[in-house]
Amino acid sequence: MLKKLLVLTIGLFSVSLTAQKFEILGKLLDKETAEPLEAATVFAEAVSDSTLVTYTISDKDGSFKLKGITSLKELNLYVTFVGYVPYESRVSLKESRIINLDPISLEFQVESLGDVLVKARRAPVTIKKDTLEFNAESFKTKKDATVEDLLKELPGVEVDAEGNITVNGKPVNKILVNGKTFFGGDDPTIATRNLTKEMISKIQVSDSKSDSDAFTGENSDGENKTINITIDEDKNKGIFGRVSGGGGTDERFEYAGLVNYFDNDLQISALGGGNNINSPGFSFGEIEKMFGGGGSLMVSSSGAFSINGRNFGFGSGIINSRTGGLNFADSWGETSEISADYFYSGSNNYENTQRERQNILPDERFFTESYSRSDGNTDRHQANMKFTTKPDTTWFIDARPTFSTTKAENNYESSSETYNEAGELVNQSESDNQTFSDGQSFGGNFNVNKKWANGSSLSLRTEGNVEKNESESFILTSAETFGQEGEDIFRNQVTDGNQDNANISSSLKYRIPVLKDKLFLNAEAGYGNDSRDDKQYVYDVNGDSFLDNFNEEQSTDFENINEYYRPEFGVDWNTEKLNLGLDVGYVLRELSSRDNLRDFDFSQDFDAIEFDLNMNYSLSQKTRIYASVSRNNNAPQVRQLSPYVDVSDPLNIIQGNPDLKPSNETQFYLNYNNYDFQSRSGFYAYIVYSYTDDQVVSKSTVNNNFVRTTTYDNVDGAFTGSGSISYSKEVQIDSLSSFRIGLGFYGTLLRNVNFINNEIYNSNTTALNPTLNLTYTLGDFLELRPGYTVRFNNTDFDINAIQDYEFTRHELRLRATTNWPKNLEWQNDLRYFNNPNVGEAFQKNTLLWNSTLTYSILDNKGNISLKAFDLLNQNTNTERQTSGNFIEDVQSTVLQQYFMIGFSYKFNTLGKKGEVRETNFFF
Repeated sequence: MLKKLLVLTIGLFSVSLTAQKFEILGKLLDKETAEPLEAATVFAEAVSDSTLVTYTISDKDGSFKLKGITSLKELNLYVTFVGYVPYESRVSLKESRIINLDPISLEFQVESLGDVLVKARRAPVTIKKDTLEFNAESFKTKKDATVEDLLKELPGVEVDAEGNITVNGKPVNKILVNGKTFFGGDDPTIATRNLTKEMISKIQVSDSKSDSDAFTGENSDGENKTINITIDEDKNKGIFGRVSGGGGTDERFEYAGLVNYFDNDLQISALGGGNNINSPGFSFGEIEKMFGGGGSLMVSSSGAFSINGRNFGFGSGIINSRTGGLNFADSWGETSEISADYFYSGSNNYENTQRERQNILPDERFFTESYSRSDGNTDRHQANMKFTTKPDTTWFIDARPTFSTTKAENNYESSSETYNEAGELVNQSESDNQTFSDGQSFGGNFNVNKKWANGSSLSLRTEGNVEKNESESFILTSAETFGQEGEDIFRNQVTDGNQDNANISSSLKYRIPVLKDKLFLNAEAGYGNDSRDDKQYVYDVNGDSFLDNFNEEQSTDFENINEYYRPEFGVDWNTEKLNLGLDVGYVLRELSSRDNLRDFDFSQDFDAIEFDLNMNYSLSQKTRIYASVSRNNNAPQVRQLSPYVDVSDPLNIIQGNPDLKPSNETQFYLNYNNYDFQSRSGFYAYIVYSYTDDQVVSKSTVNNNFVRTTTYDNVDGAFTGSGSISYSKEVQIDSLSSFRIGLGFYGTLLRNVNFINNEIYNSNTTALNPTLNLTYTLGDFLELRPGYTVRFNNTDFDINAIQDYEFTRHELRLRATTNWPKNLEWQNDLRYFNNPNVGEAFQKNTLLWNSTLTYSILDNKGNISLKAFDLLNQNTNTERQTSGNFIEDVQSTVLQQYFMIGFSYKFNTLGKKGEVRETNFFF
């Protein structure tokens, strides 16, 4: 073994010595007009085996600089550009490693149709008007790589440990396979971790748009990206998937399976899984996700998983989750597509939580120590369908119904004690609650779009939802306050709840071109109605009977309606580089409520102007600026308006204010992003600032026993500002090793306007969060990823009676992955957390060490793994939380040390159209 390692080291060193840097410089022009060609792809390949050596994209003046490291003496140079005849030449590096080429003129290609390019070579990167396209074969990955492995090699694409993807700093919020949603499209890892690179032809990246906007030609804001994974036509028929399972100490387990059948346009998939290690279950316990959700639980107390509204496990703490699902997608003829999916999600959860809160008042402080315990069980079924059709080139119809049902049981116990600054006990409380709930929801959206040859369009978009929830709660509460105003409160109650909600929103939009493809006028009429019936009938328990003891004071029976009309007019200006849009609307809103128990009605009208001004400017194919100014009207919640006095919590009495005004938020946003394909470096920055007129805030009075009476009021002066700057760069050290650096800085400035005991004051919070991430890669043998993040938080008050406070949090990370020998991967993940400002009852420092050994067998189709979670047995879930009037330290249940042995197997029979490649597989 030592001898083999020595030979390998000498070999790698020898390759590094022979490789040398080179540069090829030139300029690209249109042959007829002599105009420079921007965003053409220039790449070099080895003469012997056509291996990609390096590539770049031409600048706006047509110039390019092709840089790389190689020991080769000559290269094949290729230039491709949509609509032009490809260029090819042989370049010698024998005499000089810096080559200056004469200007290269490309000839317009008559044979090209739209974006179809007839070419002998497929460029590694192609930039089209609205799509960035990567050729999968051009990027080197390890053997048997997944799509996620491929994405990590693409320029400008980042994939974090949880599988979240960004492209040029923009988050990816939609994943498609051959243009279709894959298992609902909500969880990208289902596709990226189960499709292998060998299946893939191209990775296409575009700005996210709704299907309706794409059809009518409306622009997106470019703030989110969509990835379309294109499977090679010759590999689009067959079965593929994975199964896995594992068991370990402390009765830890996981199992998961995903099976897919593809037949050209037809896609059928089934998945199932379960575990008690706080993982969604689709990671198959391998490599990047071998650590489940345990690491993230150190930062957040939540252990549930929710992806675009779809839940995988419920509750927090330790979760035993189970999941199953089916997915279907197909095309009907040339004009229609249909897809449907069904998900089942269930979980049992358990959590203990300890809290210490410092409540900040202008004239004194109160200190609350509390403990809570919860456990529950939830079962949820959800079904979705999508149908789209284009009867002809001028019509597009889209329908997406959805249905869900949820049953849950939750048990919650809590106790708390509050002390004043003198250390005297001012109140204490205990509660023991058990709740059963049953809910159903049905809704969806329906869109009809019509466009005409002159570029005008008419769109009708409707969305609605109907919900029904029933609940029964058994509540045992005791509260005691001390001093001259002290009293004892004991409640043994049963609550029957029934909520019926129905909402619908619809808009009709007409879009007409004034100047073809450039200037558009928009007129839109919108309507919305949100109706909510909320009944909470409370009964006091005396002996064995409670139905005769109706507690009207604590019961509610509300009928609330939020109805609005919204006319809007807008204008759009579009050129090749600039998109401008202005929309101005007027909201006519009526909020009404009826209290059936107290025979009380109230209704208020709220009218306001809203607008949105946005600009998207492309300085070049590499650089873009986006800016916007918007104003939105937000009506108060009905419960904030209702004069009903809520005494369900004897220590926190709440009453609404019917004289509240709506709030108006004005927001300014500016974004800049730039990516250089040659240097593989990117710079991204944004800043956002918003202020709110007539913001609705809580207005509390507190007595000497810290019993709070709260209502609501409007205030001015609140604002929020935040910004981020990030820079990434990759340096090729030699032909085998590379180094990537990522620098980030995030900051927020927040002003809250607060009321305590009728005194108004401001709190200003500043948070600074610099981050450093480094990656060193040595071929397929070693990868090191150190990182450091620190958070500085400071809050000051504009009254001397309240003391300012600040706290800091540090996080150090190191992920090391080695592949030696070839079939063995060893991954270590170390994270050190330091919370120096938390209370003495909480752990300040934590070092979490996870380690995984994975051995590949059965020609890399199977993996045997040994996982060690929290080797040092230090995992905790401690964090500090702050607001304008409190500081709170929290520590709750988290996964502890365990060891697990697992096995996974993947199978793939995808082959050419109409035939299935023979592959033996088992479950």
